[in-house]
Amino acid sequence: MSDGDYDYLIKFLALGDSGVGKTSFLYQYTDKKFNSKFITTVGIDFREKRVVYKSNGPEGAAGRGQRIHVQLWDTAGQERFRSLTTAFFRDAMGFLLLFDLTNEQSFLNVRNWMSQLQMHAYCENPDIVLCGNKCDLQEQRAVREDEARELAEKYGYVIPYFETSAANGQFVSQAVDVLLDLIMKRMERCVDKSWIPDGTVRSNGHSGHTDITEPKTQEKGKCAC
Repeated sequence: MSDGDYDYLIKFLALGDSGVGKTSFLYQYTDKKFNSKFITTVGIDFREKRVVYKSNGPEGAAGRGQRIHVQLWDTAGQERFRSLTTAFFRDAMGFLLLFDLTNEQSFLNVRNWMSQLQMHAYCENPDIVLCGNKCDLQEQRAVREDEARELAEKYGYVIPYFETSAANGQFVSQAVDVLLDLIMKRMERCVDKSWIPDGTVRSNGHSGHTDITEPKTQEKGKCAC
């Protein structure tokens, strides 16, 4: 695909405490590489990737591929950048919420990040995938899998949970793919499209999906779809 050759521009935001591996996770997803010497993100950065998304029809048959330009925004985890980070919440359509499986405090702080999402995202139940990162460091593990899954199920709707490794790529692509699938299905089933950021649909694209360009009239927190 050329630079402007896509149907949808989808923006994801990676969230979590400083040091949980957000930058490495995104780099592994876009470039299939791991750099152990990444420095702490200052403010906001982003990476990009083009993918083809194929939705399933009513009988499970794959539909025509939709060309997706994925922007993955990498946020600083430190408290001093929190106001800058939350300013990006409203324009993101999906969220990768990461914690470090070897750092219990980063797991406990997931609740704080969830509160920030419910306050600042496009609605109170945005599409989220929870990732316990650094699963390759089993000997240093401080958070049990059942603890993480229990947390992912406590918010009134099921949040998919993956144990990932930015070092070896385990379940990194799968986590992002699931988040993209959640977003595309939300766009297909929602009657009110007001939560969808401007610029998501390419005017010169040839998307076969439902028109998602209706006027924005919805109040935050009202997206029940």
